[in-house]
Amino acid sequence: MKQRIITAVIAAAVFLPIVIYGKLPFVAFIYFLATVGLFEAMRMNRMSMASVPGVLSLFLLWFLMIPSNMFEADSLILSKMDFILLIALLLLSYTVLSKNRFTFDDVGFLLISTIYVGLGFYYFIEIRELALAFVFFALFVIWTTDSGAYFIGKSMGKTKLWPEISPNKTVEGSLGGVICAIVVALIFHFVVDFDHSLFITIIIASLLSIFGQIGDLVESALKRHYKIKDSGSILPGHGGILDRFDSLLFVLPLLHFIHIFLF
Repeated sequence: MKQRIITAVIAAAVFLPIVIYGKLPFVAFIYFLATVGLFEAMRMNRMSMASVPGVLSLFLLWFLMIPSNMFEADSLILSKMDFILLIALLLLSYTVLSKNRFTFDDVGFLLISTIYVGLGFYYFIEIRELALAFVFFALFVIWTTDSGAYFIGKSMGKTKLWPEISPNKTVEGSLGGVICAIVVALIFHFVVDFDHSLFITIIIASLLSIFGQIGDLVESALKRHYKIKDSGSILPGHGGILDRFDSLLFVLPLLHFIHIFLF
């Protein structure tokens, strides 16, 4: 626990000022986090980034993350969908060149992993561009969901939520996490003017809390499938980038979609 707290304090001291400042340093930092996240995903499946498929996936990751405010979509020779198809075709071609040592399943894993990581972090950039308040709203909801689920689950948890994937999580802890997220969201509502009703704030906070927990379970399922404890070790006591950003990779795209429909 001591190691986790020390790492969290140091990470926050580095992370939060960059998020608050924004602009190019923030974009560069998110690119770095996403690159490490893709490296961790590939390592789970015993793939090397220093390979033809690894380099192609890295190019796709970086292309998917191009911020909308830096390059207009019509100024790009290829759209992001075009580039996904191009990389897919190249990866499929490589299955032949490698005489099937690199398989069709490997192509699917790399494409899904790159899209999952790349677009998840892309929406981090997009949400920051919309408003810093939205970023902190998402962070507070996720942090309080995690903390509430942990402490309430420890003290009151009896019913296992999904023991095949994450044996320590409980239904009581999960519901407690949602309730804690709603409480913090209500406080946030009165401090920051989101220009919508209290009821909408509760709905948004509930959805983000639930999807954040789903993101956490997805990462747990992935690690259990590949029989590893953590996605990486870059954050002592916490694991890897995917371990720490698993919830946000689900929450930030959802928040972007909510913004499209409500604002």
